[in-house]
Amino acid sequence: MDDQIPMLLHEPSLILARPSRCASGRQPSNLAGRAVFTAAFLIMSIPPVFGQSPMLENCQVFPHDNIWNTRVDNLPVDANSDNYIATIGETTFVHPDFGTVWEGAPIGIPWTSVPGSQQPVPVSFLYSDESDPGPYPIPADAPIEGGPSSDGDRHVLVLDRDACVLYEMFYAFPENGGASWNAGSGAVFDLGSNALRPSGWTSADAAGLPILPGLVRFEEVMAGEIRHALRFTLPQTRKAFVWPARHHASNLTGSQYPPMGQRFRLRADFDLGGYSTEVQVILTALKKYGMILADNGSAIYISGVPNPEWSDDNLRQLRQVTAADFEAVDVSALMGDPDSGQTNTALFADGFEPLDP
Repeated sequence: MDDQIPMLLHEPSLILARPSRCASGRQPSNLAGRAVFTAAFLIMSIPPVFGQSPMLENCQVFPHDNIWNTRVDNLPVDANSDNYIATIGETTFVHPDFGTVWEGAPIGIPWTSVPGSQQPVPVSFLYSDESDPGPYPIPADAPIEGGPSSDGDRHVLVLDRDACVLYEMFYAFPENGGASWNAGSGAVFDLGSNALRPSGWTSADAAGLPILPGLVRFEEVMAGEIRHALRFTLPQTRKAFVWPARHHASNLTGSQYPPMGQRFRLRADFDLGGYSTEVQVILTALKKYGMILADNGSAIYISGVPNPEWSDDNLRQLRQVTAADFEAVDVSALMGDPDSGQTNTALFADGFEPLDP
């Protein structure tokens, strides 16, 4: 998010103003409408396409059939796509919110891994009612987004590489030399599970989603392929969220504003010619897997991990891509259980066909 609004996504009035729920605790849905759409989709006989799970350390980043790891280049355009693009601004350009260093601080959202023997420390949260309680295995020297003196989002992401559990915090500050931490909110994700957070809960991100799985990482770009959706931000979002998101952070109700969790993809006819090899990898991922609206912030800021080996000059080529080059995607037919990130392969006549690596 922008530095001037670091606490917007956790504004108490926004957290309490949640959509109404049915008695089961799930969000009400238009089952009849979904059934009609599903039937039409079955007739199209387009199977979901996904391959191997991305890997971090020795951990898969969610199962291979998780929505983050599912290609969306064969899904229908969302009916409201044109309105969303017009609201964003057709000439608004993509901004790579990652790179080397800017004003003395690494550009992007860093992360670190720890062994299972890492000593957990107490963590207190301002928004404890929607945070997973501590302790968290956060090392005293865990990297903080923007650096130790940052007044921005100050995300801290830590992966327990033995248990394959991800710990994420928003607006995090070490106390007593790192013997404890204080944060705005926090969330814990089992990377071997498709479970989502409780409906209506935030995370370390406005949409209630994990952050690390959606970051562009230097290593995967150098390997030649990104196999997951990317995280991005917009300044105007709707007071609503769609699967797999779990939380909204806005008072805007107009249908021209995209809800948290909305998926977008780069149009299939976008010409990749003229771009550097690493940028072509990123653009190809945006065509195949797209990007998920995860937070309030600057327009079309795509998140990644800082690395001194990035070429900032090459990454700036992404600014040649504009909102008009994207379209919103309707992923609703992939949803089986609204409380799970698993794509429902039973919906498809052709069944599940893994994508070759």
